Amino acid sequence: MRAESARQLRLLDLQAIDTRLDQIAHARRTLPQLAELADLEGKARLLDDQLVRSRTELGDVQREVAKAEADVQLVRERAARDRARLDAGTGTAKDLQALQHELESLARRQAELEDVELEVMERAEAAEHDVSELERGRGELGERIAGLERDRDEALRRLADEEATVGAPRDGIVGEVGADLVALYEKIRGTSGTGAAALRQRRCGGCQLELNPVEISRIRSADEDEVLRCEECNRILVRTPESGL
Repeated sequence: MRAESARQLRLLDLQAIDTRLDQIAHARRTLPQLAELADLEGKARLLDDQLVRSRTELGDVQREVAKAEADVQLVRERAARDRARLDAGTGTAKDLQALQHELESLARRQAELEDVELEVMERAEAAEHDVSELERGRGELGERIAGLERDRDEALRRLADEEATVGAPRDGIVGEVGADLVALYEKIRGTSGTGAAALRQRRCGGCQLELNPVEISRIRSADEDEVLRCEECNRILVRTPESGL
């Protein structure tokens, strides 16, 4: 392939733009905020699951508390009625004696139910504490995630701005280089990431290897418009005033 030396030199400008655009794309994919966000979002999902379980457990225990309180209240009300009847002294001696025995039984039952109520209330208090701590932790985690999202968005905005600035002249340079040379460049770049490299001080800017004397001789004798390739890395090798020929 042949192309004027000016077109080949512009190919280096195109490569510089594409290299920086590739770097920007890599920076966008590997933002440190992305990895940290992924980690925190995973922790947030685990906390959310724990919160669901803890809130469910709290709801169950609160229902147990309500039942225990209702059971105690029923016994208290029954005892109050029996006490009122006993204090009134109505009925036979046998009836009054039965009331006294029932009051004693109710007192024992009330004590048992109050023990149950206390145990359930202690479990409810512990469950409420667990939910409160999880909610506090989830809130703090949410704030950290929100802050990282702001940092991520700002970093992405800066990269997008730079991408737009760097890429702005690309289409114009592509037109100057020419479709034939650009097609070859893109084909090589698609496999190696770099399509063109400068020859400076007898060294290929792509593979960074110094050319051997035979290769240098071949390049010296090549026409100015001949499109050269590096024998080592196969990239387009663009001669420059610093080629050392």
